[in-house]
Amino acid sequence: RDLVRSRGLGDVYKRQISCRVSAMRAIWLMVRRSDVRRLLFLGAVFCTTVGWMLLQKPAFLLFYHARAAEASFGEWLGVLWHGLSLDCTVAGYVTAFPVLVALASFWIPLSQRVWRIVLTVYFSLIALVTAAIFAVDLNLYGYWGFRLDGSVLIYLSDPGEALASASWGEVLRQILIMLVYAGAMIWSYRWILRLFRVEPVPLRGRIVPTVATLLIGGLTFLAIRGGVTVATANVSKVYFSSNMFLNHAATNPVFSFLSSVGDNENYAEAYPFFEEERRKTLFEELRGNRPGADAGTPRLLRSDRPNVVLILLESFGRTIMDETVNGEPVMPNMQRFKREGVWFENFFANSFRTDRGQVAVLCGFPAQTTMSIMKLPRKSATLPSLARSLGREGYRSVFMYGGDLNFTNQASFMYSTGWEELIWQKDMQLDAPTSKWGYADDVVVDLFGDEVEALGRAEQPFLAGLLTLSSHEPFEVPFAKFDDKLLNAMAFSDAQIGRLIDRLRESPVWDNLLVVLVADHGYPYPYDLAYNAPLRHRIPMIWLGGALATASRTVDTYASQIDICATLLAQMGLPHDEFDYSKNIFGATPPHKFGYYCFSDGFGVIDADGETVYDNTGETVLSQTGPQSERLEWGKAMLQTTYEDIGRR
Repeated sequence: RDLVRSRGLGDVYKRQISCRVSAMRAIWLMVRRSDVRRLLFLGAVFCTTVGWMLLQKPAFLLFYHARAAEASFGEWLGVLWHGLSLDCTVAGYVTAFPVLVALASFWIPLSQRVWRIVLTVYFSLIALVTAAIFAVDLNLYGYWGFRLDGSVLIYLSDPGEALASASWGEVLRQILIMLVYAGAMIWSYRWILRLFRVEPVPLRGRIVPTVATLLIGGLTFLAIRGGVTVATANVSKVYFSSNMFLNHAATNPVFSFLSSVGDNENYAEAYPFFEEERRKTLFEELRGNRPGADAGTPRLLRSDRPNVVLILLESFGRTIMDETVNGEPVMPNMQRFKREGVWFENFFANSFRTDRGQVAVLCGFPAQTTMSIMKLPRKSATLPSLARSLGREGYRSVFMYGGDLNFTNQASFMYSTGWEELIWQKDMQLDAPTSKWGYADDVVVDLFGDEVEALGRAEQPFLAGLLTLSSHEPFEVPFAKFDDKLLNAMAFSDAQIGRLIDRLRESPVWDNLLVVLVADHGYPYPYDLAYNAPLRHRIPMIWLGGALATASRTVDTYASQIDICATLLAQMGLPHDEFDYSKNIFGATPPHKFGYYCFSDGFGVIDADGETVYDNTGETVLSQTGPQSERLEWGKAMLQTTYEDIGRR
């Protein structure tokens, strides 16, 4: 105003400046309102927590600077960027209680001092727990090689043993780190706590801030969930590199610890069917890596080092493959490939879920009944794998999926078991519609065909994997051939696989290519097919490609997904000693060849003599066909050994 007077500005300028001053005063008065300050407080809590979580990553890289120095500056930034998703998830959890306090403060007549004391105690506990996890994880990673998880609780019953590996200098250093981190974190929360003000508000004036707080609560829930996609928050979301150290650096240790606290059950005691000596004796007769396992194996390949394409076909059950509608086959291409390639007549999935089927196919490790090892990153990282075995022979490995590989920790599982490159929905960014699960198979198989041909032009041998998705519920596909949505979706995926194989057949890459087509699991079709029936788990497996020395062959041996690794490696003349459960289908040992699968708390075993299905909940044999045999004992030994194995990892 003084400026206006001194320079003789006109009334128009006076009014403009006066309006601006009034607007600024209005904004200031609004910000000073207690209800608005509480909303700002919630945002400050979230952002401050994200900042403290983010700070842990450069601290981790600095602590392990020798290993961090092997990465580029861009990869360091990748650690921060990719780790941000779990940082936001942890911040969402931390903000949830202040959201409830803010809601309560609008309706419960307590003084501002009481609310601030409640929040101060809460933030102090959060800071101390976070700092303790951060400090302990920072030191233990050097010994363990993985981020802190719930398994650390096992050692708290004997603190002396837990501290035996650490020097007193290390203990004091980590205590100091914890205290400094916790103190700074508490100070920051106390500073933003000044935003939290409580003043009497008329009843009518409480409605709008209550609704606004509920909206903030909804955003907090999204942060906790990890977004709006089908994949909820999990450790896999931060994995972005084949360098596991960088993936570990991006992992939030608070999330890693809290998300695994409930996973520390005693797996070894889950199925105590036999005394240990009896279990070992039974399993020795079943293990696939017995001496002489590859004796008598017929030669199916023309080359010891073919390029390998492994295609996991979503829900391709054998009953659907064999189905016809008015005389027309639902899967004409699979029927054609069955006649042209090596067809495995008696082949079974190990589970009813993709995550467990993937582990069985790619690692030769049996499925579980009531849990999934893929969701336990520290344990799944120790599994043997086809990608790792071929990687030692100089193979490059690439895996493609049109959906979200964060779902059920697939990305962390793939990277940690040796896959070098993952290509999935976030990398594609295509101008094409997506279904609930991602891009449809017609789009993805074209990209996969491009990738395989590009790999074929390089001199390095390769393993390329593809997981289809259009034949997954809700069966929404750009295709209209059959009225039944399930059969229509299956026909669509069959058509796209047919296009892909025909394209590769016309490409130079075909001459040294082995294509393995196998379902990830079956599907209950007909719709009244029991969930635990062997027919529910019967799936197709077909080998195709120019690398085959023989074609149009039917294999009658009973087998399951866990047997793929040993069978393929044996054909390539490579050892498969690491794969305890995987049997060479064509080998002389073990003498017992059978299909094995799990369902919820039960298993099934099928061989040439019959089938046995066992329900552990009721401790009863649900079905038994054929002559009496040892199938029940085989299944119990397999299940007990699987869980004891998980417990040891």
